[in-house]
Amino acid sequence: MDEALLRSLTPSVLAILVRRGADFAAAEDAVQDALVEAVRVWPADAPRDPKGWLVTVAWRRFLDATRADTARRRREDLVDEEPAPGPTPAVDDTLQLYFLCAHPSLTPSSAVALTLRAVGGLTTRQIAQAYLVPEATMAQRISRAKRTVSGVRFDRPGDVATVLRVLYLVFNEGYSGEVDLAAEAIRLTRQLAAAIDHPEVSGLLALMLLHHARRATRTAPDGSLVPLAEQDRGRWDTELIAEGVEILQAALARDRLGEYQAQAAIAALHADAPTAEETDWVQIVEWYDELTRLTDSPVVRLNRAVAVGEADGPRAGLAALAELSDSVPRHAAVAAYLHERDGDLATAARLYAEAADKAPNLAERAHLTRQAARLNARRSGR
Repeated sequence: MDEALLRSLTPSVLAILVRRGADFAAAEDAVQDALVEAVRVWPADAPRDPKGWLVTVAWRRFLDATRADTARRRREDLVDEEPAPGPTPAVDDTLQLYFLCAHPSLTPSSAVALTLRAVGGLTTRQIAQAYLVPEATMAQRISRAKRTVSGVRFDRPGDVATVLRVLYLVFNEGYSGEVDLAAEAIRLTRQLAAAIDHPEVSGLLALMLLHHARRATRTAPDGSLVPLAEQDRGRWDTELIAEGVEILQAALARDRLGEYQAQAAIAALHADAPTAEETDWVQIVEWYDELTRLTDSPVVRLNRAVAVGEADGPRAGLAALAELSDSVPRHAAVAAYLHERDGDLATAARLYAEAADKAPNLAERAHLTRQAARLNARRSGR
């Protein structure tokens, strides 16, 4: 059974049903039924036209459901609209599905789940496993999302920025269970890049590739986090880096800078440095200045403080950090790092312990706790 083929066909089959007038929620249910039937039938009797087969089965399932709960006149109209047998048109409506699933009325978590289901072709169980939540919880989340977008016109212009935010969220989830969400986000972003000519789509794809190239070195065999400066750069994926840089350069050449291109430029400078000591921190600060101008995000300014500390010394970094509220996530961790660089081990150890208490996950908490213990051991001469 070619699962990759099924997943690649899912968005176009769903789009065809919606374009023919099916309600999004009902169409999505019908497509899922067709996929289950394909898994049952295809191994023994593979169709010559897989997409056409899925469209036919999904449309019939939709009609069956419609007949059960709609008026007779509407049922007859739908039956009259059933297409004649034959090849399905080669129209790719995946882009519209992206915009529909990233509708601004949805919460970020619902938009991500709906995108993975409708565009990514993942099952509810797979999405639930990736998010480490019960399948019933994820099913409710997807059902609510489908109800929210069910009345949205399919031809309404979409917001590219919203779609990119959703894909960025998918990528940042990483992976767990049988679905690698980072790889899935790259697959979906490649698909979007093929459907729309937009420099920020290219910027996001480049950013994902450059970050993903370092993935194998981010954790030690025992699962502990490995900071960027300590990663084995010889194990970085040079093919992904080269592809990411090429895509980024083409996007930057269009002179329509956006936040994802700027982030990708920073990632490219890290990837280009043979060693941590050879990193071009001055240029990274310049890119953070651009990124701050584009977003004015406190998190961006926090990361800029780290870069300033590397380029101009830890006290300059602490001065930049002082301009930010200590409520910004990971503020204490950055302050601890800069104080350690400045030689104030007592303050750094205290801040590492404080940052560990606020860590968003167990791996980060364990890393920060080890940092605090390391400095306390140094101070006591052990």
